[in-house]
Parts: sequence; C-alpha cells; structure tokens
Amino acid sequence: MLKIKLYYKVYSQMITWMQRHKKYLIITIWISTIAFVGAGFVGWGQYSYGDKAGAVAKVGNIEINMGELQKSYSRLYAQYNKMFQGNFDEEKAKSFGLQQQALKQLTETALILNLAESYDLRIGDNELLKEITAQKFFQKDGIFNKEIYKTTLSRNNLSLKEYESDVKKQLLIQKTLRLLPVQISSNEQNVLNTIISIADKINYKILDESKISIDTSDAKLKPYWEMKKQAFMNVASYDLKYIKHDNNTSKKVALRTYIDFKKSKLSPSVQVNTINISSSKNPYNQEVFEKISKLTPAAPFMKPILINDIYYTFELVKKNPATMKSYKQAKKEILPLYKSEQKRVKLQELANASVESFTGKTTGFITSVDAVKLTDMDILDANEFLAALFLKQTKKGFIMLKDKKIVLYNILEQKMLAKTQESDMMAKLKNNLFNIGLINSLKNKYNTEIFIQGN
Repeated sequence: MLKIKLYYKVYSQMITWMQRHKKYLIITIWISTIAFVGAGFVGWGQYSYGDKAGAVAKVGNIEINMGELQKSYSRLYAQYNKMFQGNFDEEKAKSFGLQQQALKQLTETALILNLAESYDLRIGDNELLKEITAQKFFQKDGIFNKEIYKTTLSRNNLSLKEYESDVKKQLLIQKTLRLLPVQISSNEQNVLNTIISIADKINYKILDESKISIDTSDAKLKPYWEMKKQAFMNVASYDLKYIKHDNNTSKKVALRTYIDFKKSKLSPSVQVNTINISSSKNPYNQEVFEKISKLTPAAPFMKPILINDIYYTFELVKKNPATMKSYKQAKKEILPLYKSEQKRVKLQELANASVESFTGKTTGFITSVDAVKLTDMDILDANEFLAALFLKQTKKGFIMLKDKKIVLYNILEQKMLAKTQESDMMAKLKNNLFNIGLINSLKNKYNTEIFIQGN
C-alpha cells in the first residue's frame, strides 16, 4: 500500500495547496461578499497614508479604498476565527499578517476587474437580482423578503448600494474566469480520487521545545559567539558639529551663517554644538541621517536643512567605522539565537532516539484532509503534518513542523476508502493553480501602487 503514495510525488504541490486552504480559502483571488453578512465587523486601528488619502491602493484603473480594506480584513478575520474554533484574536491576526492578506486579496480582485474591463464585460440588473434573491440570508420560507434584505444589511453596517456594488464585482469576477475554462481528463480525476481515498491508522506523538533544557553558561555560549562574531557589529557613527538656528531664522540668514561656518568666520555669538549619531541613535529623521552619512572629510559641511521647522547646519568631524562587538556586548543578541538553534538540535536528537520505541496517540483511519480529527494539534500544524505524512515512503519516522515541533509517527494500518467525498477536487485544484498563474500574469500587465504604510 505504501507504494500507492508515489502518486503524491506528481501531485504534492497541488495537494499541499488544497490542504492548506480547503474549506477556508478555496479561491484565493476573491472572497464572497456574502461571507461578510453575519460575520461581524473587526477593525484594526489607524493607518497613515502617503500622497493619496482617498485610496489605500490603485491597481490599473481601479482604486481600493479604506472601507473595502476594512471589510476584506473583517471577512478574513471571521474565516480564521472559524478555523481556530473561536480562539482567534488580534495578536494572532497580526502574526498571520492579516492586514497584508486583506490588501493582497483586494489587489488580486482588482487585477481581475481590470481584465473584465478590457473585455468590456458588465453585470446587468437581472443578473444582480437573480443572485441576491437566491441568497438564503434574505429569504423567509424559501422566498426572498425585501424587509429581511434591508434589515440584514443594516445590521451589518452595509448600505444597499454598497452591498449590491460588491455583489456585482463578485459576479463580474466569476463571469471573467468562466471565459478561461480549465479542462480535466478522466485519468487525472481517477488518480486524485485514488490519492485522497488512501486512509492511514497511525500512532503519533508530538515533541516540542518546552521540555528541552539548554546549558547557556559562558563556557557554551562563548565558543558559539566566536564562530559567529563577524555578524555582530557596532554600527558606524558620526561625530558632528552643528548649529541650531533660532525658530524665526529664515533660510537666507541660515545660508549666510553656513558660509561663515565653512570659512571659520562665525560670530562669537553663534553657538556651535557637538553630537554623535548613528542609525540606532538618531535624534533626527532618516532623510537627515542619509545626508549626514554622505559627508566626507573633503566635503564635510551640509547646507542648512529644515528639521521640525528649525534650520540646522552640520559639519562632519569624524566618521567612526563599524566595529566588532565584544562577547559581553553581543551576549544579549547571541543568547536567543543559541537557545533556538540548540533546542532545534536537541529536539531532533530526541526524535531520532525515540522514533523506534515511542508510544503515542492512536487514530482511526484518517486521510490527507482530516486535520480536524487531530484534536491535540493546531489546525495549521495538523494540515502541515498530514500533507507531509502522505508523502512519506517509510512506515515509521518523524516530521518537523514549521512552528518548532516534531511529530513522531508509526503507520499501523492502511486501506482504501470505498467512496470519494469530493469528486470535483481535481477541477478545483487545477482552477486554483490556473488562477494563481493568471494573477501573476496580470501583475505584469497592470501597475499596482500601494499608498498605505506598513504593507
């Protein structure tokens, strides 16, 4: 039976993609507007903007505004919260880069809408009406109810115009993608049906770093620093003289003082100050620091520069090159790196020593898409584990997960399930992979500008 898993070598990329996104993000380039209804609204605080305060991004001819970004974020948040069974919070959202994901989905949607515009595609009122009246959110006893429609949208802070515009976009994307159909062969479907019908009964055990202790004495830590000390440097710094002009000094007066400064003809009444700055100790802004870093002994003076409405004039006295940190200086930076690396090594040593004799938890027969059945694992970890397990050719072994855990496994039995539950999975996989390729192609065709900072 293990030989059947050779099929996974051919379809591993598609299977991995499917397992990571099944039930939650089946189509990556848009999320249904309907998913927002009833999900609740989740925001994330304030952003700062660049030149275009009215938009967070522009893709081709299409602008994306903050309201759209907030809704996209909220839909994603609701999906992840469902995935984590209600245990998703803002800290997890930040670690998952949910804001970036939300903006990415909107820019990908905009790419498809640009393509639709180039085809001169439109959604008519009849198409919109058919879609909305078919939505169960707005029905009573199976029949569309206008009052329920209005009340439901109002409860979700959506206007009729806003919601219908979003639904039109969704329908337009679907219409555009239908122009680019992906065909599958019966052989491809049969192979995938065989793959997802494989079921394993396994014994498994999760190892994590919490039980690993590390000797962090200087006797262990210092040799580690010796090997890596070239990577731990004090940053270059600059000794400067500077004149801080009065608040009401005009640029013309500051320039005259600058000339006197260069010629060593300053009036005794002008105060010259000294300072040392570096990239990590910079009381000014990045633009000022970059200008200072370009000063040289041959050209040590900088023309007056406006900082917080006050003119400053700088003279380079000395550039102090970057120097290697001593062990004492680098210890705080070295320690977490050493502990992380050693825990990983020790954990792998423990896995190697335990794999032949461990006793863990025994499952029933599970397939590659049964992550929810591994209840003692996070859903993402379980998906990652199963994706790797069903590629393995060995009966016993261990799988290293991205979140610093190792899962020991022993395949006790295997069998083929009698019936495949998702006969159209191959079509879904090929369509999603095609859509990813399409998005990458459209990125080269339509320029994307991001105006929101932090993305």
